[in-house]
Amino acid sequence: MAKAKGMIEIEVDRCKGCGLCIAVCPTKILHIDDAAINVKGYQPAAVSDMENCIGCGYCALVCPDVAITVERLEAEEFAYA
Repeated sequence: MAKAKGMIEIEVDRCKGCGLCIAVCPTKILHIDDAAINVKGYQPAAVSDMENCIGCGYCALVCPDVAITVERLEAEEFAYA
């Protein structure tokens, strides 16, 4: 079976920057984007290193605003990206 890798998508305008996703990320690839402000006036979460996402989905599970979607990719899908 191919090793899976994740692709995280954050709906920036739904994120209130609570940091729960950052706290549960086992690879520590999420952070608060200090340079961005969404339509609600919050600094949203962002991905710093998508290459190290393992696709666990913990960030999406704990997000109270349902602002995170995680897609798991098979090795063939990301091998040539």
